[in-house]
This record gives sequence, structure tokens and C-alpha cells, in this order.
Amino acid sequence: MVSTKPRIAPGRLRELGPVNWVVWQALSRAAGTEDAHLFSTLGRTGGLFRGWLHFSGRLMPGGKLRRYESELVILRVAHLRQCEYETDHHIRLGRRAGVTAEILDRLREGPAAAGWSAQERALLTAVDQLVTTRDLDDATWQSLADHYDERRLIEIVLLTNQYEGLASTITALRIQTDH
Repeated sequence: MVSTKPRIAPGRLRELGPVNWVVWQALSRAAGTEDAHLFSTLGRTGGLFRGWLHFSGRLMPGGKLRRYESELVILRVAHLRQCEYETDHHIRLGRRAGVTAEILDRLREGPAAAGWSAQERALLTAVDQLVTTRDLDDATWQSLADHYDERRLIEIVLLTNQYEGLASTITALRIQTDH
């Protein structure tokens, strides 16, 4: 059985330092929680945390994809990786971007579920392939390219891998869901 006890305790002022402590406080409030454990854990890495946060923020919410599309990608990755932390956090964010309970049910079913547009189906098929095979076959790439420009194609791959890697980090560090 896999232990669910955090491998590294969330930091506080002493472990985070004043800058990361302020960032953690602001991000926790924005997430609607007293302690966003992801940030109070990763914040222990000093400047690396801020660099990661900048990169991550440039993808979401600062990317060129519509926020709804970004949330579809993130929630599908979280489902495939069985990452409860990502799922919980992005259900809240996804609601604000138009991800309804019905859409969430379809996300769990995957790209073959009835009701997706051709663009949504192409996006989710790409996410599934990237997470399961670490690549995209030519047919999936072409289907995706029928709906997105080059910048967004690159962003989809980066966003998927960012959240797949984050799911691995959350899982390996046993970061607990926020309360």
C-alpha cells in the first residue's frame, strides 16, 4: 500500500522565506483555501519555485489557448494520472471557465464520449496520447492541426506535459489535497 503521508511537510515562513511566503499566501487565497499545499511545499525550493511558477503561469492562465481548453487539458491529465490534488483544484477553476458537471463526466469518459465538438475531441485525443505514449501519431497531430495554429499546437504539448509532470511531482511528494 502506498503511504499518503506527505514526504515533505508544507513550509511556513522559516522554510519558505519571506518572498515565497507572501506568494504562497496570495496563491492560497486565490485558490480559496488557507493553505494551498502544492505551493507551500514547492515554495521550499526558493527561487526555483518562482521560476516554475512563472513558467507555469505563462501556460495557464497566461497562454494563448482559451481558458476552457486549458482546463479540459488539465482535468483530463489529472484524471488519467489519478491525481486528486490536480482534479480538486481544477474542478474549481474549470467551473469558472465553463466546465460543467456534465462536461466533467464526459472528461472522465474521454475523447470517445458523445457530445464533444471535433476540436474538443482532437484536443482530448492528443492529451490521451501524450500522457500514455509520450508522443502523438501523425493522424492525431493532423486532427489537432486542423483546429490550432502552430503556437497553440506547441502550447498544447507544453501544457499537457507541464501538468503530467506536476501530477508526478504531487504523487511522488504525496502532497495532500487542500481543505
